[in-house]
Amino acid sequence: MTSTTDDPGTDIDRMRQWIRRWGRLHLEDENVTSLGIGHKEIGGRRTGPVCIQFTVRRKLDPAELESAATRALPEVIAIDAVEVPTDVVERSFVPAYEVVPEAIDDERTRRADPLRPGVSVSHPTVSAGTAGAIVHDRRTGDPVLLSNWHVLQGPDGSIGDEVLQPGTHDDNSGDPRNVVGRLLRSHLGVAGDGAIASLDRRESDPSILGLDVVPEEIGDPELGDRVVKSGRTTGVTHGLVSRIHTIVSLDYDDGKGEQSIGGFEIEPDPRRSDEQVSLSDGGDSGAVWMLKAGNGRTSTVMGGLHFAGADSADGQERALANYASSLRDRLGFSLSPATAEAEAAAQASARGYDPDFLAHPVAVPELTPEHRKDAAEVDGDPLVPYTHFSLVQSSSRRFARFVAWNIDGGRLQRISREGQGFTLDDRLPDEVQAGEDLYRGNDLDRGHLARRADLTWGPTAEAQQANRDSFTFTNIAPQMAQFNQSGRGGVWGEVENSLFEQVEVQQLRVSVIGGPVFDENDREYRGMQLPSTYYKAVYYVVEDELRVQSFLLTQDLHGLERLDFSAFSTYLVSLDEITERTGLTFASADDERSARAGARTEAAPPSLLESTEQIPW
Repeated sequence: MTSTTDDPGTDIDRMRQWIRRWGRLHLEDENVTSLGIGHKEIGGRRTGPVCIQFTVRRKLDPAELESAATRALPEVIAIDAVEVPTDVVERSFVPAYEVVPEAIDDERTRRADPLRPGVSVSHPTVSAGTAGAIVHDRRTGDPVLLSNWHVLQGPDGSIGDEVLQPGTHDDNSGDPRNVVGRLLRSHLGVAGDGAIASLDRRESDPSILGLDVVPEEIGDPELGDRVVKSGRTTGVTHGLVSRIHTIVSLDYDDGKGEQSIGGFEIEPDPRRSDEQVSLSDGGDSGAVWMLKAGNGRTSTVMGGLHFAGADSADGQERALANYASSLRDRLGFSLSPATAEAEAAAQASARGYDPDFLAHPVAVPELTPEHRKDAAEVDGDPLVPYTHFSLVQSSSRRFARFVAWNIDGGRLQRISREGQGFTLDDRLPDEVQAGEDLYRGNDLDRGHLARRADLTWGPTAEAQQANRDSFTFTNIAPQMAQFNQSGRGGVWGEVENSLFEQVEVQQLRVSVIGGPVFDENDREYRGMQLPSTYYKAVYYVVEDELRVQSFLLTQDLHGLERLDFSAFSTYLVSLDEITERTGLTFASADDERSARAGARTEAAPPSLLESTEQIPW
């Protein structure tokens, strides 16, 4: 490689910075289709020095420039007082889905179960593209499908839409078995043309069809690197990286128009010219380009995501790919399941209770001014987040005033509690939490307000973090030994289980708000007043209708000092009853917010529950 300095890498870095700063201004010229860093082409061959290479729709003589409303491109660009050569070649690009060849009935265009990268996939309004890779969502830790924006979404699509495999061009029957999941996130811009979709409806195999490798790392290709892809239309093809740090002007039509997309360029590998008719074709959009090792074998390093192709004046086709590293950061995915799960767990802990967890919003209860003044705060907020739950901690009573939690019944995991001790929350002062001193030397049970079994869902790392969070003393209250242990036959501990057993809950999702009822006459023990009554409101959706059932549990602690605990009772009550006892305002059909959401609650007198079968879900 020739260079204008002693360090070729320094030259490339200068060029990259220049392209980032000035590239899109040059793309405003309608004749300029792209610019990037490549070798100067002499006689159609890449034999010249590294330069900034422009591609144009048509190379023009100086006399033709003005009439064509374009301008001459510089032969040399001065960057930091260093002269960098340029090159101009004829080349135009189109998204690699615009013309999709007729479907051939093979393993790439048929329904694949498990789904593998390299097969046909699309949004219902898009013809067909390629399932690029199975990656892992850093927000949830779940495996997700990676492909292009113009494959999984397109100009007529929206986040949340269904994604199909095979794509519409290959199977337009409307067969519900073709749905693999829903569009989660997408991006179209300089960072790339990418999207990820859930895999809720299909098992997946991350090994790429035809390559039999699983991407494990992401690397940015360099000039001359050998790469290989596996696409829906052309199958396995081999290339050489011919330009890097490229920005291309691409026409997406239908309201999106011209877009500036970043990436790198690939030309056919001359060593494999006898094996492949074409480098890429319509329908290959979304395929990943994998880097090759020095021995020519496919490595486990993912370089980019195919999104466009072109034929140039020299008769040699080119392909364009986004940098996988840019899309990884923009879309929020990881190739490592462990990394994604750990980050998802941390994010879930920071988010806490999700009011939009159900199809209709369920807000946390509204505090009175007195409640707010009494609340212990973290970073100025009285709502303290944990994994899958949040709570408001009463400084004066040293217990949670309420805990709000989400349950994903379809993703619950069995997580062992062995070796897990109870801990104080170090974000809050010790003096506002009832710790181990309250429970030592008596028969008081450290009862979970948000049930541990309700919280341990999602990827393993997230479920394990929820398990640990559930043992924080802020989620604990003094209860009789039978109070919250469903295995001992109590109605209270079986409420959530009963709902899943008796009702077809939408998406198997439930939101619950519960806590102690603070009464000024609560008995004092070891310097604290101990609640004798607890409440719980269970929200769920059936046939797109938000419903809520609410409960009270009364506990008599008058025999505490003799350690003679009497029985407890669970009652079905109205939310009005809970509001009257707690002063909290809950989301219900009785207020305007929940009325708009369609919440239904039955205002009935309290009724004693002797079994869960009496609950009118």
